[in-house]
Amino acid sequence: MKPATTRLRIVTLNIAHGRGLTLVQGLTSPRKIRVNLGRIATFLRRFKPDLVALQEIDQRSRWSGNFDHLDYLREHAGYPYAAFGINNVRPGLLNLRYGNGFLSRHPLAAMETVVFGQRRVGEKGFLFAEIVVAGRRVPIVNLHLHSGRRIQRMRQLELLIEWLRAKMRLHAGDWSMPPIVCGDFNNPATRDDATAALLRHLSKDAAYTVHPQTRGTFPSAMPRRTLDFVFLPPGCRDVRTKVVRTLLSDHLPVVVDLTLPPDR
Repeated sequence: MKPATTRLRIVTLNIAHGRGLTLVQGLTSPRKIRVNLGRIATFLRRFKPDLVALQEIDQRSRWSGNFDHLDYLREHAGYPYAAFGINNVRPGLLNLRYGNGFLSRHPLAAMETVVFGQRRVGEKGFLFAEIVVAGRRVPIVNLHLHSGRRIQRMRQLELLIEWLRAKMRLHAGDWSMPPIVCGDFNNPATRDDATAALLRHLSKDAAYTVHPQTRGTFPSAMPRRTLDFVFLPPGCRDVRTKVVRTLLSDHLPVVVDLTLPPDR
């Protein structure tokens, strides 16, 4: 008797603080931000991903309406589970709290946030969780790298790699597969930069694949660069990738469908 197969749909999207295509942060009214988030919720209801990895999502920031964007999306898109990873905190009148987030149709466990630095604005990091699918623990990293300097991204990548090594030593026996890594990498896979370096590192131990391989994801109106990726470990089968043309944000959402590897 063949073991049961499990399909999983993952979406990664940088939502740009809910401002849509507005270029300057802080100029979008709270009403318009709710409209923009409502459009993202409609997109999620349409595509029905099992797991959503979001970057630049606000928990409570004055420049984006002072309300919890992840909770708003969870309620309006119909997700029972959510996790926040805050990379930036600024108290006071111009308060900020934002970072990365997960929405999931399956239980989330072992959440952990790693922040790359100590800046109050513009700091990057990653959010880790185990998504529990049919009794299996599938590890996943939601990553956001620096947008400007390659040297900064490479330093951040070193921190991620060190963290992954330590995590694998401690918990690899609990996982049904090596980690999935996704998010906004802020550099294409075709350059000598952090995306290609991460693929080289992961492929030393396992034959990872990166998706998408051709379609641009940024800027959304005229996508010329591919900055948003999903790294899949070996054993993932029947992989299908779609970059969805939409104007929800300055980034395009990446949708990846896969069959999970057989349980180890």
